[in-house]
Amino acid sequence: MSLDMLTIPAQCVAESRIAELDFNNIEFGKIFSDHMLVADYKDNEWQSPQILPYGNMTMSPATSALHYGQSIFEGMKAYKDANGDILLFRPLENFRRLNKSGERMCMPAITEDIFMKGLEQLLRLDAAWVPPTAGCALYIRPFMFATDDFIGVRPSASYRFTIFTCPVGAYYGQPLKVAIEPDYVRSAEGGAGFAKAAGNYGAALLPARKMQERGYHQLIWTDAKEHKYIEESGTMNLMFVIDGKLITPPVSTTILAGITRDSVLQLAKDLGYTVEERKVSIDELVEAHKAGKLQEAFGTGTAATIAQIATIHYNGEDMDLPAVEDREISNHISTELDKIKTGETPDTHNWVHRIRL
Repeated sequence: MSLDMLTIPAQCVAESRIAELDFNNIEFGKIFSDHMLVADYKDNEWQSPQILPYGNMTMSPATSALHYGQSIFEGMKAYKDANGDILLFRPLENFRRLNKSGERMCMPAITEDIFMKGLEQLLRLDAAWVPPTAGCALYIRPFMFATDDFIGVRPSASYRFTIFTCPVGAYYGQPLKVAIEPDYVRSAEGGAGFAKAAGNYGAALLPARKMQERGYHQLIWTDAKEHKYIEESGTMNLMFVIDGKLITPPVSTTILAGITRDSVLQLAKDLGYTVEERKVSIDELVEAHKAGKLQEAFGTGTAATIAQIATIHYNGEDMDLPAVEDREISNHISTELDKIKTGETPDTHNWVHRIRL
């Protein structure tokens, strides 16, 4: 299906709910914009997409996604520049990663036409929901799930693809205290850890809650085989500055290939910092901290962008890191990344997708 010359049918709300939103006090993920994009897959093809008022979906108790976990998603953000245009950051990378996740979960690929043209029309319709407030954005959630009414372990023959949006403030309101997880495993080599599959996050909730009950915001996952090497943290990829070098674990079948991660690494190189993608052991972090060489630690992700880590807990001890305001590399990169996303500085990598209203 080509949508080059086609406008997606839209059923608009009778009255916008935007009056319910206080742009100066936005909680993450609690208020949703007026409309959503919906497309259904059946008979081996994606049917005509449409834009509908945001609302509940009716489904059978036998819907296969509820039983067998064929459910994937993405996370993106939209901003407005000084001219009022909507700016998307690297949306085609989210499109490609969604389909990579879908391939791993035996789900059909969504077409670029439906993803991009549907998203553009949705954002034009709900443009007023893009926050003008500094530090805020319109969060975009594309997702897909299996819709067969069938009880039996096999790939579904039907699916629903949806995009909805919600204005958001900061995901984390303070520097984080994290703890290295010594027992639970997020993903093993050859598994689906690289996919943004719903089950990966569901399985992480219990160990995360146990850490939170001990006073930590999130945990750091280690490798499944030896619990020796750092992998990622909650909803974020991890980066460390050790003796002036920016170091991060390489992506693999166990680590999500973060788009923010990739952008941060590229910007770090652009700004002249030394970047190393290699295994990072717990012992290396402990020794670097003892020697005063662990200068910075932070997570990267769409929701958090750059989330500073204040404390890392391991083996009964807290390793407190230097004050956030004194961190050169992560603060420099964060500032430059925000300028690119909001159109304040030249986009030399062509990362920004502009939607003119």
